[in-house]
Amino acid sequence: FTLLFPVILLFIFGSVFQDTIAPGVTFSQYFVAGMIASGLVNTGFQQLAITIPMERDDGTLKRLRGTPMSVTSYFIGKALLVTILMIIQTALLLFFGSVVFDLNLPSDPQLWWNFAWLVILGSACSTVLGIAFSVVPKSGRGASAVVSPIVIILQFFSGVFFVFTSLPDWMQQFAALFPLKWLTQGMRSVFLPDDFATQEVAQSWEIGKTAIVLVIWLIVGLFFAIRTFKWSRE
Repeated sequence: FTLLFPVILLFIFGSVFQDTIAPGVTFSQYFVAGMIASGLVNTGFQQLAITIPMERDDGTLKRLRGTPMSVTSYFIGKALLVTILMIIQTALLLFFGSVVFDLNLPSDPQLWWNFAWLVILGSACSTVLGIAFSVVPKSGRGASAVVSPIVIILQFFSGVFFVFTSLPDWMQQFAALFPLKWLTQGMRSVFLPDDFATQEVAQSWEIGKTAIVLVIWLIVGLFFAIRTFKWSRE
């Protein structure tokens, strides 16, 4: 379900909203870029922030603690799992986006390089933030009710479901504090025409700033993940 949910949303929103939002750009194409970025957050942050409390409650983490596995190894294992799922999910979104909604895949190697580091950095950032946030839910059963609304709100505020510049200024400023806004903008820089950059708030893709924001969140997330991670609730 985690893999297919973004694809299902892509079909629903992409089929309903097909208006042209700029010369040569339809909302469907805009939405594909947003869903790729959102998929990184769903598969990393949301999935881990929900499943880790469940593993903590059912004793899985406690049993792992009794093995030679270190916290670092656990983090790496989760990161690899998230990366594999993200690669599959992104491939599905790119396939259906290009076949069904005429998403233009880049021909410039530099754009594919940008796409690669956005996925890697976004995946790492999402993973450590999900691990760090996993201490917030009081139980595994209630984790989804805590985590899912946060992700949905960030998706609405970050230009996943709507054109970002059409949102109120306060929403734009709030979203700019979090990595999802920058991931969606970065993905748009890869898959939308260069001249669409003038439609962004800063009238440019701000690739350098995107990298800086993601690195900062990666460091913050890693710090809190290491400091707050618990094998059990005791």
